[in-house]
Amino acid sequence: MTDSADAVLLYVPLMKETNMTWEEIKRTPRHELQGILAACYEYSVLHSMDGYDASDISDMAKNKPKIRSDWSRYMEKRRKYEILSGKQRDNNEALNELKSLI
Repeated sequence: MTDSADAVLLYVPLMKETNMTWEEIKRTPRHELQGILAACYEYSVLHSMDGYDASDISDMAKNKPKIRSDWSRYMEKRRKYEILSGKQRDNNEALNELKSLI
């Protein structure tokens, strides 16, 4: 089982991220487990850059360029869930965000 892809990619992350027990995992249908794990990933990306702004990212990206792609992924998820929740964005905030990308 230690070489199993399911153990490494599904069961262990569920136990770690959701504190599900082995018994709970065995009782839960696989499609629900995959949905829970996908939701955990979405949540972690959605909150991965909380507390930073575009100027912080610009400063950090000088030493680690990968941060820009992480920031873009974060902002994409943030926009997606703002639209889904019906939250209105301030036009000035959207304009500043676009300026920071240029």
